[in-house]
Amino acid sequence: MSELQPADFERADYRTVLRRLTTLDQRAARLRTEAVEWHAGQRATADEAVREAEERVREARRAVQDAQRELEEVDARAAGLWAEYVHRVGPVAERFGRLPQASIPRQRSDDRAPADYLAEVEKRIKWTAPARPITFGVKVLFAIFGLVGGILGAIGNQVLRETGAASAGDWHQAAPVVALLVLLAFPVLAVVAAKLVADRRKVGLDTAAVVTVLVTGLVTAMLLFSAVQYAGP
Repeated sequence: MSELQPADFERADYRTVLRRLTTLDQRAARLRTEAVEWHAGQRATADEAVREAEERVREARRAVQDAQRELEEVDARAAGLWAEYVHRVGPVAERFGRLPQASIPRQRSDDRAPADYLAEVEKRIKWTAPARPITFGVKVLFAIFGLVGGILGAIGNQVLRETGAASAGDWHQAAPVVALLVLLAFPVLAVVAAKLVADRRKVGLDTAAVVTVLVTGLVTAMLLFSAVQYAGP
C-alpha cells in the first residue's frame, strides 16, 4: 500500500481516512515486530560468534600449553641424547661446549614431528659398527701377548723368589706366595692388553681368543718356571 499524501486526506471522506489510519497502525506494528525479530536474530548471531570466538581462544590456550609441554619434553630428551653422545664420542663432541641450537636439516623438506628426528638421532647414537673378524695375523698377535705375559710372569716369579730367599723375616715366608701370584697375574694382564688392542683395531675378542692368550701365557710361565727349578741347585 502506497504512503498517503496530504491531498489524499483532503479528497477522502472520514471513513476512508479512518480505515487508512488503521492500516497504517497495523503496518507500523508489523514493522516494529520485524525490527524486534531482526534485532533478536542479530543479537543471537553476535552471541554465537562471541561463544565461538571464546571457544577458539580456549583451544588456542590449550594448544599453547600443549606446545610448551612438548617443547620441554623435546628439550629434555635432546639434552639426554647429547649427554649420551658426548659420553660415547668423548673429546670430539666436548669441543662444542654445550648442546647445539636446535634446527631442521636443510635437505629435509617433509613435515616431520620432533619425536621422529629425536628417534633418528637416538638410533644413530646407539648404532655400533660390527666387529671385524679375527684374522690369522691377529691370532698370532694374541699368542705373542700370551707368550710375553708368560715370560714376564716367570721373570717376576724368579726375582721375587730370589729376593725372598736372600732376606729374612716375614718377607722370607711371603715371597714364594707373592711370586706365585705374580706368575699367574702376568698371563691375565696379557689378556687385558690383548683386549685393549682388539678394541683399538675394532676386532671382537671372543672366548677362543681369550683362551688362546691365557693358555699361552700360563703354559709359557709354567714351562719357564719348571725349567728354572730344574736348572737350579
